[in-house]
Amino acid sequence: MTSVITGDIIGSRQQKSEHWVEDLKKILAPLGATPSQWEIYRGDEFQIEVSIPENALLIAILIKARLRALKLDARMSIGFGDKTYNTERISESNGSAFINSGELFETLKKQKVTLALRSGDNSFDEKLNLMLQLALTFMDSWLVQSAEFVAVAIENPTLSQEELGQKLGINQAAVSRRQKRAQFDLVMNLDRYFRTQIKQITAL
Repeated sequence: MTSVITGDIIGSRQQKSEHWVEDLKKILAPLGATPSQWEIYRGDEFQIEVSIPENALLIAILIKARLRALKLDARMSIGFGDKTYNTERISESNGSAFINSGELFETLKKQKVTLALRSGDNSFDEKLNLMLQLALTFMDSWLVQSAEFVAVAIENPTLSQEELGQKLGINQAAVSRRQKRAQFDLVMNLDRYFRTQIKQITAL
């Protein structure tokens, strides 16, 4: 089983400059090699394979946080399933993970949702998507400082508040405030719950 994130930059055509493409490349670069594991295509769309499905949600949230820190955002769908056709370009690979991700992605604009997932297990999908919609009520509103904190905290899970403060150039009290403002503890609780649930599906 694998997972695939399909996304696009919201309002990319309204952006005055195209430098966001370079910013997006920098965000995706640590996630693997391009174009086999991630690719940007059709100008503002991207696809990433996350071969460990339990990591998919946190990676999508990290991408969102990194983009919100740049005053951008993305619509993303996460599909779970298999990979039956493997090519050098991820956008040309296939399997149920790709189909689930692609088909769901096409519905996001209509649903007015910026992040959703599909595994084919209706009970799991319904439950997790409801939780995601609730989390998006604050994630879609992250301001630059909150988003920056979330990204750095996800990328450095072992650091204390004091150490995170050093990375962000702020004191511990300011770190604590940003953590609360971003509802970061809730985000991590959601990720932990998702990991326990997706493991049960992948074990079937």
